[in-house]
Amino acid sequence: MRKGLLIFITLLAVLPLTIQGQDPQFSQFYAAPLYLNPAFAGATQQTRVGLNYRNQWPSIDANFVTTSAYIDHFIEDKNSGIGLLIMRDREGQAGLKSTSVGLQYAYQLYLTDWLTFRPGVQVAWFNRNINFADLTFGDQFNPLTGEIENPSAETFGGLSKNFFDLSFGGILYTGNAWLGVAAHHINTPNQAFDDGSDPNELPSKLSFHGGVKILFKPGVMGSGFYARPQERSLSPTFQYKTQGEFDQLDLGLYLTLEPLIFGAWYRGLPFKTLGGFNNNESIVMLVGFTKKRPKDALNIGYSYDYTISRLGSGSGGAHEVSISYTWSTKDPRKPPKHIMQIPCPDF
Repeated sequence: MRKGLLIFITLLAVLPLTIQGQDPQFSQFYAAPLYLNPAFAGATQQTRVGLNYRNQWPSIDANFVTTSAYIDHFIEDKNSGIGLLIMRDREGQAGLKSTSVGLQYAYQLYLTDWLTFRPGVQVAWFNRNINFADLTFGDQFNPLTGEIENPSAETFGGLSKNFFDLSFGGILYTGNAWLGVAAHHINTPNQAFDDGSDPNELPSKLSFHGGVKILFKPGVMGSGFYARPQERSLSPTFQYKTQGEFDQLDLGLYLTLEPLIFGAWYRGLPFKTLGGFNNNESIVMLVGFTKKRPKDALNIGYSYDYTISRLGSGSGGAHEVSISYTWSTKDPRKPPKHIMQIPCPDF
């Protein structure tokens, strides 16, 4: 009974907020580059594929599970990047599901020898659906045993909604610093399940992200002809995003001791309250592994969100895994152009 009451209260607190349209989030936001900002399409100057998985609040039934897959490619002759992003998000016990497919384009504009700007755009298709058959109601339970023995008289059925979405972004960067901005859902599409009801617009989301990479004396892997430098750096970073009545700040550090990367940051906005509660969400810890070679690179990351909000650590926090692989498709006989890559972390 107590567990059922806790689930019901959690649903009352969480589902109205998600139905109003707050986007999913990744703690490893730089490991989900195309989701963060369409200007990241083709940013590695190579071909890249990646996967992201996040399970938030796994210890309660009203949890959130988000999965994404992406591929992007840099077209050197056109100074352009193209990308494809597929997202799948499941919210709450009622099974509110969102699936999106986005196509992206970014252009790399060399302003000076030390400054580059990349604008980007995304056009996406969304499907949102909910199936109330996943819920259980009081008339299904035997009052003596507490077991589910009867079908429910409630008949909600399933609901579905499709819509298109438009987003823009841009990144300005040097060899050791970057600043990006992205505006998602600028057309504020109507996500109401019933076209005859009042519109339920998906609020536009504005985000800013940036940081600085401080390089130290590199390490060395191997010896002689096979020796290659290994990065040693510290990267203070931030991300601020606002959507509707919600806003949030991620503030932290990445320490790179190649092949390992460690990260720690705070998520919240302590000087603002929401519903009478302080906006403190979590402390995030990350460990990543990278293996970089001249023609390809592999990145694998794991992070855990320790919940510091009123929901408490009993929610299970959030587990997140990312993996990406990057490789070159260039003709080795063709000399490359002058290229400056965005110096942000891989996670």
